[in-house]
Amino acid sequence: QVQLVESGGGLVQAGGSLRLSCAASGRTFSSYSMGWFRQAPGKEREFVAAINWSDGRTYYGDSAKNRFTISRNNAKNTVFLQMNSLKPEDTAVYYCAVRANGGGGLTGFEGLYDTWGQGTQVTVSS
Repeated sequence: QVQLVESGGGLVQAGGSLRLSCAASGRTFSSYSMGWFRQAPGKEREFVAAINWSDGRTYYGDSAKNRFTISRNNAKNTVFLQMNSLKPEDTAVYYCAVRANGGGGLTGFEGLYDTWGQGTQVTVSS
């Protein structure tokens, strides 16, 4: 069983940056992919970015392109989400998730992710 713990959220002014971390434990991850999603109050959960654990291929949702970067540190079993040029509409709870059974394929469909973290709040003030 995989456990995920997010960290790095907080309050930041518009235009600022944050780096979220997701530490994974419990299993090996060679054929996994991991993703970041977010959910704002009153809205559905939205795909942000995904990364192949083995080869580092990435895939981004529209809201993340050109501003956010997903990366991983295999030695530390940690995935990061670097968020730059933050906007008030980026305010949400950010979740990381593992897709264990997709052969490392990248997707924005949340139903294909098996395990989720507890989330970390990101608040961007105007």
